[in-house]
Amino acid sequence: MIKISDSAVSEQKVMETASMSSPEKKEESTDEKKSTSTKKAKSIKQSRGTARAKLVRKQEEKEISLFKENIYIVFVECETPGNIGFLARTMANFGLKNLVLINPPTLTNEAYYQATHGKYIVENAKIFPTLDDFYQSQRIEFKVASTGMAGGSYNLSRIPLRPEELGKSMNVSNKIAILFGREGNGLTNKEIDNCDICVSIPTDPTYPIMNISHAAAIIFYELFKNKHEYGVQGLSESSQLEKDYLVKDMKELIDYLDIPEHKKRNGLKTFNNIISRAFITGREAHTFKGILRRLKNKIGEQ
Repeated sequence: MIKISDSAVSEQKVMETASMSSPEKKEESTDEKKSTSTKKAKSIKQSRGTARAKLVRKQEEKEISLFKENIYIVFVECETPGNIGFLARTMANFGLKNLVLINPPTLTNEAYYQATHGKYIVENAKIFPTLDDFYQSQRIEFKVASTGMAGGSYNLSRIPLRPEELGKSMNVSNKIAILFGREGNGLTNKEIDNCDICVSIPTDPTYPIMNISHAAAIIFYELFKNKHEYGVQGLSESSQLEKDYLVKDMKELIDYLDIPEHKKRNGLKTFNNIISRAFITGREAHTFKGILRRLKNKIGEQ
C-alpha cells in the first residue's frame, strides 16, 4: 500500500533529478553542436585543400606534358653520328624526347651506342633536309638559336639570353625549336637571323666553344628546373602570327620615316628582338598592335 508521503517524496526526487540534469544536457547538446560544426568546417576546409592540391597537381602534370611535347631539339648538319647519340642521352636526362636532325650523316651503330638509355630518342628522331622544311612541317612558333659566339650591342642577331634567363622566361604552350649548330662552324648568320632569340653560355674567352652535349646539358637543366614556372595561370603567350602582325605594323610605321634603309632594317630587327625576348602575352600583343595601327593611321592622315 502506497502512502501519500512516500509518493510525494518520490515525485520531489524525480523533479529534483530532472531539474539538476537539464542544464548539463543543454551544455552537452551545445558542445555536441559546436563539435559537429567544427568537424564540418574542418571537413570543408580539408575538401577545399584537397581540391586545390588536385588542381595544382593537374596543372603541374600539364606543364610537364607540354615541356616534353612542345620542345624540339634540332641538330643542324651534324658531322659525326656519335654526337647525335651524346645529345640524345642528354635529352633523356631531362625528359626531352623530340630530336630533329637536319641533313645528318648516316646513323651508324655509334649513334645508338653513345645514346645508351636515350637510344629510343635516336630511333624516333625526325629527319629533314633543311630547317625551312622542318619549320613548315611541325609548325614551329618560336625558334631559339644556341651559339658560343655571342654578339654585342651592334650585332643585333647575337644579343643573347643566358640559359637561366631562357629557362625562367620560356612558355612551352607553343611549339619551340632549340637549334644546335655544326660541330665545327655552329649556326650560320642567316640561321641565327631567322630565330627569335639567341642563347649563349658564358665561358672563358681563351676557349669559348663547348662540346655540344655539354652545352646542351646546361641549357636543358635550366629549362627543366623551371618547368613548373612556365605556365602562368590566366596568361597565354602570344602566338607567332600575332608577333608577325606586330612586326608587320612596325615595319609599315618605320617606312614612313625619312631615314636610310640600313637604319630601317636595324630598327625593325631591334623591335623584333625586344618582342621575342619579352615573351609578351596575347592580350599585350593585341593592345600593342592597336597602338601601332593608330599611329600609322595618324601619320598617314598628315
